[in-house]
Amino acid sequence: MRFLFFLLRIKNSLRARWQHRVVSKYQQSRFGACGKNVSIGEKCRFVTEANVYVGDDVYIGPHACFLTTNARIIIGNKVMFGDEVAIVTGNHRIDVLGKYMFDVKEKLPENDQDVVIEDDVWIGLRAIILKGVTIGKGSVVAAGAVVTKDVPPYSIYVSPSKIFPRFSEEQIREHEALLYGEPQNEE
Repeated sequence: MRFLFFLLRIKNSLRARWQHRVVSKYQQSRFGACGKNVSIGEKCRFVTEANVYVGDDVYIGPHACFLTTNARIIIGNKVMFGDEVAIVTGNHRIDVLGKYMFDVKEKLPENDQDVVIEDDVWIGLRAIILKGVTIGKGSVVAAGAVVTKDVPPYSIYVSPSKIFPRFSEEQIREHEALLYGEPQNEE
């Protein structure tokens, strides 16, 4: 009897994996653009997939939620997202007098702004990235961080008041020379 339950679990696991692959490929086909070697974790949600642009070698962890209506989410190459990361490119108007916020349907241009994530970025578990933010290349966003402002290249973002350099200027030159084959600046 145990053997039958074991076989049933294997069958269900294989079916779930197959279903996930089909859903993932379907989601990728609906993106505005999608590079090579893109992996999407289980149960991810993309609202307005056509506004999501993904580069090569990108991993989006399970349960991610990318919400974009009038703006775009632009993801570079070699980017990793932890589980349950959220990106929100818009906001509701809260400035209209005489209407419930629920009833306000009009938006201003500043209510929706692109989010840009450059190459070689790691976004940690349950990070939230809000509208109008650019995350510079080589940066890390800490788990649970709420990103409300731009992150400079090669930075570690913990909060708006806690942004640390990932490398020194000399290390950045060496890192990029090793990655891209650029000559190092000797001083």
